[in-house]
Amino acid sequence: MNAPINEDDLHAWADRRLDASRRAEVDNWLDAHPEARAQAEQWRTQNAAFHHAFDGLLEQPVPARLLESALSTSTSPRFPLPRFSLLRIAAVVVWMVLGGLIGFALRDTMAPTGAAMTSLPRQAAIAHAVFSPEVRHPVEVAAEQEAHLVAWLSKRLGTQLKPPHLDGTGFSLIGGRLLPDAGSNSAVAQFMYQDGRGQRLTLYVRHGADLDHQTAFRFAQEKNIAVFYWVDGGLGYALSGELPKAEMLRIATQAYRQLNP
Repeated sequence: MNAPINEDDLHAWADRRLDASRRAEVDNWLDAHPEARAQAEQWRTQNAAFHHAFDGLLEQPVPARLLESALSTSTSPRFPLPRFSLLRIAAVVVWMVLGGLIGFALRDTMAPTGAAMTSLPRQAAIAHAVFSPEVRHPVEVAAEQEAHLVAWLSKRLGTQLKPPHLDGTGFSLIGGRLLPDAGSNSAVAQFMYQDGRGQRLTLYVRHGADLDHQTAFRFAQEKNIAVFYWVDGGLGYALSGELPKAEMLRIATQAYRQLNP
């Protein structure tokens, strides 16, 4: 018999650390337990957000001034420290620096007002990175139930949504899902598109993103993910994909024209 699915399995699933056999077992179990799947996917989103924001910081050297301060304390004649304490000091210094950097990096997602648009492309890119590679569950509701999908997401966001159809660009809607908005209790919609080669785009839609009253297209690059984003009618839109900037602009322009005829 297969071993029962436990919380360790769910965390390993979220971390992508299961082998193919166990992953299939957990996937099947999650199919029958949608609340557990939602929790595990939230863990996966959080993991991706932290890796996206902080992996580069872990590779940065500890500032020399902090190491010098630690070393000078360890060699003080009044407070001599054994040699092994240097390792502890270095570890503390690293965690202090990392804590400060994390606090600085999270300022956009934790600010309650004007920073909301700053975090929009970042959150859209993270959501794209998490869900676009999924094979079995890229979306919660498939495009075959588009009317239900749109009605459900519109109700949860508290406004009428209208996902653009991008077939003219080679990308077709395959469905969508509901996501939590980082730093708040509100909901976000994600629509996913795919072309004949299996390349995917995602449109991230947030309600109440008109804080800076700007409607112009803006561009952000989050590692290998290109994001075009804009605000209109109280909704923030962010189109994400791993395509050249010029191609992303062409597709984003078509999406914008359909949303703003």
